[in-house]
Formats: sequence, structure tokens, C-alpha cells
Amino acid sequence: MPAAAPPLKDKVVLITGAARRIGAVIAQAFHAEGAKVAVHYHRSAAEAGRLVAAMNTERPASAAAFGADLADLAALEALPSSVIATLGALDVLVNNASTFYPTPVGKITPAQFEDLIGTNLRAPLFLSQAAAPELRRRNGLILNIADIHALRPLGRHAVYCAAKAALVMLTQSLARELGPDIRVNAIAPGPVMWPENGVDEDLRRRIVARTALKRSGSPDDVARAAIFFATDAPFVTGQVLAVDGGRLIGGEDR
Repeated sequence: MPAAAPPLKDKVVLITGAARRIGAVIAQAFHAEGAKVAVHYHRSAAEAGRLVAAMNTERPASAAAFGADLADLAALEALPSSVIATLGALDVLVNNASTFYPTPVGKITPAQFEDLIGTNLRAPLFLSQAAAPELRRRNGLILNIADIHALRPLGRHAVYCAAKAALVMLTQSLARELGPDIRVNAIAPGPVMWPENGVDEDLRRRIVARTALKRSGSPDDVARAAIFFATDAPFVTGQVLAVDGGRLIGGEDR
């Protein structure tokens, strides 16, 4: 008896910010499930090229890289068409690209506001809008990568938290408006990957201590949640799944 085909065989998935970190892990997870993967990048061309080359070595013509500045609305709106022209379709859009840095109240600049809102909210909205006709035709999925700090404020990150909170509401609004043809869900990661600029070791320990599971997660946990929404949740839309080890409910140290 022949082996069953991978659940996402020949489905096409576009992941923004997929050249590195969590985005790259999500891309690899979808590829392992049989999908063709569109790896979006902005400044990480070399990393995107290596990731795509590895995927195509494993399964020829199964991945391609697409460079675009998501702050450029024209480039952003053209991205789904480029993916369709290269890979033949578009079934899943993962809005993963994000900008994160502190904006202490009293020192927030208009440029910081525009950058954080633009990357974390405006880009997912307009990319979803551009992808919607093809996703509707193929009964597709939009998956937004939010943050538990959309639901629980983080000190000195007022604009980032506000942008991610708006992304959660955008998820629910799009789910209502784009149904029944397109499902729209979000993942809200907790402590699964620390910021590149580092986190004080004592702060790390305190954050982990305040999770119900008393440990950090990993990007693989986020990727598994993404695969769940794409393969095992056909009757789920408008939902936000916290992948946080219980950080939202963990409270203070015991």
C-alpha cells in the first residue's frame, strides 16, 4: 500500500520574514509537510538564499525567495502575484514579519510609531487584502503571528503592544469578513525566542518563572501551531492561540 501523501502536498505557503529566526522554522515546517514555500525577506537575502537552496535540494522546485520592503505598499501588494506567477498558486499566508524595540513613553518618535505600526499592522492588512482573491478561490488560510503582549502589556513597548493588539482585532475582523471562503487565525507566542539584542539573564529567569510550565519554549512550538491551523483545524477561524507555556496565566513567582 503506497504511503499517504503529506497533508500539505503542493499547497503554496507565503511566509513573511521567513529568512531567519521563527519565520525560517515555520518555513521549514511547512516544507516538511509537503508544501511549496515562498520565503519573503527584506534585508536577509543571503539567509533566504541558503534556506531556499536547502529546500530545493531536498525537493526540487519546491521553494523560492521573494525580496520586498513591506513598508512599500506597491511592493507589498505585488508580492502575492509574484508568488502565484512563480509557484502556481497561494493557499496560506503567514504574516510573520515583525519589528520589535522599546519605545518608552515620553521618548516615542513619529518615525518609531510609523515603523512599528507599519510592520506589525499595516503590512499584514494590505498583504492579506492583496492575497484575498487567490486565497478565496482556493479556500485558503491567513495566519497572523501576534504576541502575548497583544494581550498583556510589556513595559517600555507601548507602540509594539498596541500594534500587536490591533493585529489580534484585525485577525478577528478579517475572519468575519472573509469567511466562509478564507479562515483567519493568529498565534501569540510567549517566551520562545529571546530578542537578538539580548535579555538580561536575571530577567530571563524571572520571565520563565512566571510561566505555568516553568520553562522556555522554542520556535518549533510556534511552527507546530501553524501546521495545526493549516492541517487540523478546518472549522476554526477568528481564534488566537497563545503558545506561551502559560505565561498569560502564570502570574508571579511562587
